[in-house]
Amino acid sequence: MPERVVPGRPDGLITLGAADALWVDLTAGSAVPTAFGAFTRSPARARAGYVLLGGRAVTTVRASGGRWSVSVGEVRRAAAELNAVGTDPQDLVRIGPFHGAPWQEADEETVLCWRRRIAGGLWEPGRPQRAARRDLDRPYHLAGIDWRQMLVERTRDGTQRTWWLPRAVVRLLDAAEHAEAQWLQASQTHQAGAAVTGPPSHPRRAARDAGGRQATDPEGPAASLRPYNGELKGQLYSVLSRKPGTSRGVAGWACAVCRTAPAAVLDHCHEHGYVRAPVCQSCNTLERPDHLYSNDIRVANRYTRLFHTDTDDWLRHWHRCPGCRARTTLPLPHLAAWTAHTACRSLRPTHRAPRGRTPCGVLRVSWTGSQNTPRSCLLTVTVDCCPSGEHRLLAQVPYREAVERFRVWLAETAPAVAAAAGPDRLDGLPTEPRPVVADTSGEGLALF
Repeated sequence: MPERVVPGRPDGLITLGAADALWVDLTAGSAVPTAFGAFTRSPARARAGYVLLGGRAVTTVRASGGRWSVSVGEVRRAAAELNAVGTDPQDLVRIGPFHGAPWQEADEETVLCWRRRIAGGLWEPGRPQRAARRDLDRPYHLAGIDWRQMLVERTRDGTQRTWWLPRAVVRLLDAAEHAEAQWLQASQTHQAGAAVTGPPSHPRRAARDAGGRQATDPEGPAASLRPYNGELKGQLYSVLSRKPGTSRGVAGWACAVCRTAPAAVLDHCHEHGYVRAPVCQSCNTLERPDHLYSNDIRVANRYTRLFHTDTDDWLRHWHRCPGCRARTTLPLPHLAAWTAHTACRSLRPTHRAPRGRTPCGVLRVSWTGSQNTPRSCLLTVTVDCCPSGEHRLLAQVPYREAVERFRVWLAETAPAVAAAAGPDRLDGLPTEPRPVVADTSGEGLALF
C-alpha cells in the first residue's frame, strides 16, 4: 500500500515514495500522461534539493531522520497546473533526428536536457534511423511526464524515421529545462553568498527558520525572463550567430511571439539574412509546414492560427526582417502558404460530412522560379487526397499578383503592421535578396 500523508506531520511533508504515488493519483485524468517515479527515478534530482514536475521546479527538504521529503501542497499545485494543459494530437513538433544533434540546442548547464535524453533513449548505436525498443515497458519520465506514450514516429520515403511530440508537451519540457537552469543559477548565487556569510546550507534549498521550514518555490519561468524589445533589430544572423555568448544571451529572453516560454533560438529570415527575434522551440516550429521539398509545401491546419487567430503577432514577427518589411511582403514559402490558405480560400471545394460540410482534402502549394525573378515565378495551389478524387488544381497565381493581394489584405487585416512597411525604408538593405535555397532533405527546413 503506498504511503500517504500522515496527519499532524509538520509542514505537510511526505516521503518521496508517497509523493510518487500522489503525483500519479492527482494526474490520472490529465491529457498529458505521467509516470510513477517522478521523485525517485532518473532523471529526478530530489536529493539535489529539487524535482521537476511539469514545467516547474518543486523544492525537496531533508526532514528529521535524514529522509528526503516534499510538501504535499507543492505536489498538488504542480499537478493542478499539469491537469490544466490541453493537447492536440494533430499539432506535433518534430524533435529529431536532425543533421547533427538537435538536443544540443538545450542549455548545456541544465541537467534535464530532454532532447538529448529522448534521442539517447531512441537511438541504437550502429543502427541509424532505428528506434530502440528495449526497456519500453519500463516506466520512464521527464519532469514527471511519460513522454513515450506521447511520442509519434513517422517514416519518410520508407527509410527515414522521425520523432514527434505534441506541442503542449514540448512547451512543458522547455519550461522545465528553463526552471532547472534558474534553480541552478540561484543555487550558485546562494553558495557564493554563503561562502562569505557563513557555513553553507543545502545549495538548492532555502529555509525560513532554524526549524527547516520549506520556503516557496523559485519564481516561475515567465517571471525571470526579460521581454524582447528589438535589441537585435537590423542585425544579420550570419554575423550575430558567430559571436561568443549569443546562445546564452538568447536564453534570457522570453519568446518574442508567445511571450510566455523561454527563448531557445534566433529566428531569422532566410531570404534577407536578418534576425527577426529570439523565439521558443515551439513557436519556431509552428511557422514551418508539415513537409518541405525543393519548391513545395503542405499547408497544415495550423495556418489558421498564423493567418487568422494570431495574425497580428505573426505578421509583426515576420516583418521584423527589414527586407520583408520594406517590400511589404513575406518570404516566398510564407507567401505561398498565405496564398493557398487565405487568398484561395473561396476556391477550395467542400464535401458532405456527418456534421455539415468539410473542406476538400489537403492544401499544397508549389512554385516555379524564385522571388528574385518575379516575372517568371508562379504559385500553383492544389488539393491532395480529395475524397471523391475529382479535385486537383485550384489556382495558379503569379508571384507579383500574390504580393499585391497580400499588401491589400495586410492593410485591411493588420493596419498597424502595414503602416510600418513600405518602399521608403530600403536604406541598408542588400542590393539583391538572397536566393531561396531549398532543403530537399527536410532536415533543417532552411527555407524558413
